[in-house]
Amino acid sequence: MLKVIERFLGYVKYNTQSDPHSNTLPSTSGQIVFAKVLAEEMKRIGLQDVNLNANGYLMGFLPANTTKEIPAIGFIAHMDTSPDMSGENVEPTVVEKYSGNDIVLNKKNNIILSPEISPELSNYVGQDLVVTNGMTLLGADDKAGIAEILTAIEYLIQHPEIHHGKVCVCFTPDEEIGEGSKHLDIKAFGATYAFTVDGGGIGELEIENFNAAIAKIVFKGRNFHPGYAKNKMVNSIIVAYEFLSMLPKKEVPEMTAGYDGFFHLHYIKGNVEQTEIEILIRDFDKDGFKHRKEVIENGVREFSKKYQISIDLDLKDQYYNMREKIEPVSYIVDIANQAMVNEGIKPIVQPIRGGTDGANLSFMGLPTPNIFTGAHNIHGKYEYIPVQSMEKAVRTIVGIVELFGSERKK
Repeated sequence: MLKVIERFLGYVKYNTQSDPHSNTLPSTSGQIVFAKVLAEEMKRIGLQDVNLNANGYLMGFLPANTTKEIPAIGFIAHMDTSPDMSGENVEPTVVEKYSGNDIVLNKKNNIILSPEISPELSNYVGQDLVVTNGMTLLGADDKAGIAEILTAIEYLIQHPEIHHGKVCVCFTPDEEIGEGSKHLDIKAFGATYAFTVDGGGIGELEIENFNAAIAKIVFKGRNFHPGYAKNKMVNSIIVAYEFLSMLPKKEVPEMTAGYDGFFHLHYIKGNVEQTEIEILIRDFDKDGFKHRKEVIENGVREFSKKYQISIDLDLKDQYYNMREKIEPVSYIVDIANQAMVNEGIKPIVQPIRGGTDGANLSFMGLPTPNIFTGAHNIHGKYEYIPVQSMEKAVRTIVGIVELFGSERKK
């Protein structure tokens, strides 16, 4: 199990931050650099047909070691890290046998990871935590998943007494910007069922996620000298602000949880002449999702008419709630559940307040629920992951493969 932490600490040194404004595939060159490193490692440990395609998708497989008819099972993780915070020059630190007190991430800037802001830290007293230096994210989302998958595969190769069918592995680019599964060749991947290893704290098992869309809106104002602007100027910044003010004030990420949906302003840039905003739209319910998009569309029409200006709207769906595709094959979730129980883990079945590659893949014909990596506080400087949770994730992956090997074909 030392391998999983060694792998992870090496992986986070690679800057693989994706870029939502890029026009390339993948969106950043750092992902290809990292993929090439992973490809060599996959070959070295014994995966077959390792292939990195031009779009940055890395695949390989472990052949079945039994003649028993077993569905091919796949494991997927993404190589990119979030654009929300820098993933360059990541300097992880291992806090051994966490005492339960505050952890000083960056003394100079007084950046402290504390139970006050992360109450779940109390669950890991006595365990080893990997933390940031307070200036970058950590990258456990999803390099922890990659490390856990490859460590589990290496364990299976070293323990041929564990009978299994074909085990497929895929590492994808650009998941964080909603592009991760769009160009994945499911036929080439070869799995009948799959799991993304991209969840949060230990025990998370997820079969449903947000329906998601993104609204990119450009307000085009009219600029005049401010001294002579009466009845002439239309300040696009003010119009954008008023537009945002009409959205429900409590339906934002920082005030929602569970099955609550939200509107999330995550980008704004502008001046008097033109202001651009981007709003993430999220809802678990189909009707609620439709309503939220209509709120944006109706608002654009009303404000354009009210101010007699051009407002451009680019509204795109990103992914949908995978529950309807997972429920018909719920026995694969039962297997994951049992694998956790066998390792003394209490499964936590809950909705993903976000998305995974598995959402789109499920609608593409590959049912793909999501299991935990162990990470907490992802996408920011307070991100951390307990080493023992990573070890449990490895054992869970091995357990899933082993249980599939002992199941009759469904």
